[in-house]
Amino acid sequence: MSLSLDKLRLLRKQAGDPKAATPAAPAQQTPPARVAANDARQPPAERSVFAWVEQEIRHKPTGTATTAPAPPALRRPEVGGLHRLLGMRSRGGPAPVRASAQDRQLPGNEIAPGLFLIESLLPQPIPAMPLSLAFAKREGEHVAARDLLFFDTETTGLAGGTGTRAFMIGAADWHVCPQHGEGLRIRQLLMSTMAAEEAMLAAFASWLQPHTVFCSYNGRSYDAPLLKTRYRLARQADPITALDHVDLLYPTRRRYRGTWENCKLSTIERQLLRVVREDDLPGSEAPAAWLRYLRGGDAVNLRRVADHNHQDVVTLALLLQRLVREEQRERETLALVSG
Repeated sequence: MSLSLDKLRLLRKQAGDPKAATPAAPAQQTPPARVAANDARQPPAERSVFAWVEQEIRHKPTGTATTAPAPPALRRPEVGGLHRLLGMRSRGGPAPVRASAQDRQLPGNEIAPGLFLIESLLPQPIPAMPLSLAFAKREGEHVAARDLLFFDTETTGLAGGTGTRAFMIGAADWHVCPQHGEGLRIRQLLMSTMAAEEAMLAAFASWLQPHTVFCSYNGRSYDAPLLKTRYRLARQADPITALDHVDLLYPTRRRYRGTWENCKLSTIERQLLRVVREDDLPGSEAPAAWLRYLRGGDAVNLRRVADHNHQDVVTLALLLQRLVREEQRERETLALVSG
């Protein structure tokens, strides 16, 4: 009987019947892997992709046996992929590309660590007679041309307050240079680091004399109070409050309001003084240019800020002389009509 059964299995095997395969010896069953208690209580579908954290901190049995690879849903996700999914930026990311040494070149000479002085002379005759301040409603008052200091600042913002600082101070005054003769001297202080502020304030204070008269455009309301705050925070004496100040914004508004679309300095110099700037960087972009340089960027726009500031103080000198002449011409005309 057993022989016939063996023959029957052999015939079925030759015919390709899968049932005819010889039964294999019973394999030794592997004991089921231990499951953590918290995994046993949760359905597999509700397990988070971050379950690899529990898998890493869970106590594992020791031995030579290797653990089977985790299902794809429970594998440890790539850290970079998680950052991309969550919109996070890695702290250890690639360092910003530094600009070349040529692009980082600042104008002027470094007179203190992180502080640059840019100095130039615009040849022109110095007004010989004292300038009348009647245009500013200061009847009978005059100022010597060489006592005037035209100044303007470039700051980190227009909001004001202790968080706003001036990273550039530009000043112009009539000066006689032994080598180049008389003219309008333009001096600019530029900070290339935050730590240079105290040196910049001290340098600007050294330019002032007891008889100095400030001349600005809206500087009485913005630039002067800002510098006073910076002197106070730097624990330096305030050299500004005690000096006279002629703000050209208010007499310009009184005389030309409604003539052009606005009374911005750029509009006044273009329409009244016929000054046309080429490749000028708007003042609103000055803070970004300076912060870009501090973060390792190039100095291209920062050099344009210096050019913009240079033209501002030159325009102030031109505007003052124009207002003085206009006021004098009107008074002479009125005197002729009255006579």
